[in-house]
Amino acid sequence: MRITTKLTLIISCLLIVLFITLAWTSYRHDQQMALQETVGKARAIARQIIETRDYLSSVVTTAQVEQNPALIPQVAATRIARRLTQGSPYYVRQVSLRYRNPQNRPDSYEQAVLQQFKGSQVSEQFKVVGTGDHETLRYLLPMVAAQSCLACHGTFEQAPRFVQQRFPKGHPSYNYHPGDLIGAISVSVPLSGLQQAIMRGIRQEIVLEGTILLLLVLVTGWLINRIILAPVAKVSEGIEAVATSGNFTSPISVASHDEIGRLVTSFNDLMAELEQRTRQRRESDERYRNFIEIAQSPIVTLLPNGKIVIANQKAEKLFGLSKEELLGQCIFEFMADPQPLQQGIADYFSAGGSQMIGTTSRQTIRDICGRLFEVEMVVSVSQTEKEAMFTAILRAIKD
Repeated sequence: MRITTKLTLIISCLLIVLFITLAWTSYRHDQQMALQETVGKARAIARQIIETRDYLSSVVTTAQVEQNPALIPQVAATRIARRLTQGSPYYVRQVSLRYRNPQNRPDSYEQAVLQQFKGSQVSEQFKVVGTGDHETLRYLLPMVAAQSCLACHGTFEQAPRFVQQRFPKGHPSYNYHPGDLIGAISVSVPLSGLQQAIMRGIRQEIVLEGTILLLLVLVTGWLINRIILAPVAKVSEGIEAVATSGNFTSPISVASHDEIGRLVTSFNDLMAELEQRTRQRRESDERYRNFIEIAQSPIVTLLPNGKIVIANQKAEKLFGLSKEELLGQCIFEFMADPQPLQQGIADYFSAGGSQMIGTTSRQTIRDICGRLFEVEMVVSVSQTEKEAMFTAILRAIKD
């Protein structure tokens, strides 16, 4: 896989993870904001109803109520609540543990909350109940008995005649005192519509942010390829060209002065140094070959395994082979007893020196026709960049 593809995949994965994280965070934030807004509206409705009850109980007289039952605080508050919530998902009602109207009987959740309100300083209670598409926000705001409320909810004897007629003595809705909990305003809001609105907003954000993400990936990939990967690719191509051709004379152009520019400059300096060393080595090899060519004695240069790599004209005459035929031959095959030379080479590598190296020894050599003749052999060693090379100077002994 190309580095461009790898880097693009890595950046894309990181951006996708960031995108998913932001989308989830945005969803949770919108959900919390929508829930807080819903709770705020439920609180406002409940407070308006309680203020309406308190106001009517303090200004409406018993005579007015007997003439117009719609002025009863509980009745008026219920009707006002219906108007306030008309056309909205909010469902409002008044509940009490000591209810008079059966419609004000609390359900299990409302009953548990009313029990919490009794004897405590809890100002309100809200909770999301249910699961999935059936989640509902339940909000309750407690109603506390004021002095004006005792006109109907005080003792039986103090209650108006129409209240006494409907609710006999001993009914639990009597005998309240100022500050007692009368009940609560209960607001229920299904959250399915709210969730749908949130999801519509999230989908719009995903489309917008997804488009931005795609453009960001494309622009980022283009910039990275232009600024980083293209110069690196040039360096890679230059190295491959050098490795293939061995030509160190083609520097790479420097387009910047950043880390990549310094890398290209260092690579060009390295190529120049290698070119200089290569030229010096070629010149040295040429001088060495010229030297052995004009030498008056047969000279061969061999590897540790005996393979001949350099030979002069005198060596050609000695062995009876042309230079092309002689190169690649093993010198041990031309010696009557190659063991001393082999042992000397082995001692050089194992002990760092040998009596065979640098001294003159008498050896018996055979030519290509099998004729034997005595020679004096002097072996020297030179260390190249790769391995050691041995040079043997031979001088024929004339009887």
